[in-house]
Amino acid sequence: MMSILAEAAGKPAAVATSSLVVLALYLCLLLTLALMSGRLFRGTAKDYFVASHSIGPFMLLMSVFGTTMTAFALVGSTGKSFQQGVGTYGLMASSSGLIHAACFFLIGIKVWAIAKRHGYVTQIQFFRARYESNGLGYLLFPILVLLVVPYLLIGVIGSYRVIGPLTANKFPEVFAAYGGSIPSWLTGLIICGVVLTYIFAGGSRAAAWANTFQTLVFMAMGVVAFYLISDKLGGLAAASEQINPGHLVRTESELSITGRAGTFIRELGVSPITFLTYMFIPLSVGMFPHLFQHWLTAKSAKSFRLMVIAHPLCIAIVWVPCVLIGLWATGVFAPNASEAWPPAAKAILGGLPDSSVGAVLSVTLKFLVSHPIIVGLVTAGILAAIMSSLDSQFLCLGTMFTNDVVLHKVGQDHFSEKQTVLIARGFVVAVVVVTYALSLLLEKQQNVFDLAVWAFSGFAALTSLVLAALYWKGSTKAGAYACVIAVAATWLYFFLKSGGHEYTVGGVMPVAICFFAGLIAMIVVSLFTKKPSQDTIQKFFP
Repeated sequence: MMSILAEAAGKPAAVATSSLVVLALYLCLLLTLALMSGRLFRGTAKDYFVASHSIGPFMLLMSVFGTTMTAFALVGSTGKSFQQGVGTYGLMASSSGLIHAACFFLIGIKVWAIAKRHGYVTQIQFFRARYESNGLGYLLFPILVLLVVPYLLIGVIGSYRVIGPLTANKFPEVFAAYGGSIPSWLTGLIICGVVLTYIFAGGSRAAAWANTFQTLVFMAMGVVAFYLISDKLGGLAAASEQINPGHLVRTESELSITGRAGTFIRELGVSPITFLTYMFIPLSVGMFPHLFQHWLTAKSAKSFRLMVIAHPLCIAIVWVPCVLIGLWATGVFAPNASEAWPPAAKAILGGLPDSSVGAVLSVTLKFLVSHPIIVGLVTAGILAAIMSSLDSQFLCLGTMFTNDVVLHKVGQDHFSEKQTVLIARGFVVAVVVVTYALSLLLEKQQNVFDLAVWAFSGFAALTSLVLAALYWKGSTKAGAYACVIAVAATWLYFFLKSGGHEYTVGGVMPVAICFFAGLIAMIVVSLFTKKPSQDTIQKFFP
């Protein structure tokens, strides 16, 4: 093993140079494709926000899947499995495949049909009409925005964790203050600039085209990285034999629990109650505002079929290689014995396991995959996953601000189509600037995986609101207020108590408590408050 690392240690500089050229070419190709799709832009607000409901099954699958697979899936899952073990896959990916598909079927198709019938382009428009309340929209808007912002930061910070290690010591004179690597401020400027350019030009249509291309890239490159790293370690069997045993099986004291199922879950590194309540987190897709907007781009209800069927398979294609690479890295860069790391890797990772979590995938690529073009392509794949989420999130915030704040206040006919699009573009620029600034302030203070879990937890808990709106005629305006306030209050309490890090309450994930707090508040308050009008019931439950 050490001979492999020693052989690779002399190659990083050459790898970094050629890989950066590949990355630059990839970004240029992405911009060209996205801007070409922008030429199809029809100049209307409807086309900018929801691509005039013209996206077919395959592109819908690719754009939705690409949006859900962020730095959380690639950078975060690899680092977390390196730190925590094989349980990382069991906690998120295994349940996400099924729960995501269920949300697309139970929520996505219904909101698409309702929104298309009544002309909605945002979640808030739907909730305002369903619960006959303007105020509910003003309550939801800041909450949704504040939950999307951490999600945005995950992507931008994730790009730093990829490019920084890849270029370490490559530019000792130009970027001496940053250890010779490309600094985070420049990485973020490029990533945000590329995404902003094509979103500004083509809106949701450009995002759909770019996401389709980027999703194909990061899925293909993930498989390539998996094959090359396993081959470098001697094949699948040899690579698996080198995994730190503590990342596969727990101690006897940790396994002391009644029942075979409980023992199996304990072997994943978590308690049964933690494992079960983690399954609430994938519910977040039911309330992601950017996914809502992607759903509305669908040409017809039939466009959802492929997405429901193929999404679980796509998750496995991405998550299995990433988690295994993290596990294999435990036998290369031993997380509990930093003295075993080669000097170059130790310098990059900071010599401490906690600081290495976000950089494991990039460092493993750099030291074990020696071909610079392949390293560049795989790194491009990681950035593709990051950018395919950023574009949708930037766009959805511009869409929400324009429709739920500006147009709702002054009237839909107050501005021309061109002015409406300009307002959305202006807010997108503002969001990108704020996200970029926050990412530089917070880049070293948070683990990508844990920050993602908190962002997802807030959206997942709010899923109780959309389920009640779609399936319970008796849910009321007061119940909706109670639901949102209960979720926001409990989420904020647990987030502050945890300091933004991984946290449980007696083994229970806070997301489960927040979800049931919102659900119970909705049920109890709705039972004792005024029901929606008959016209509203007929409108949403024809």
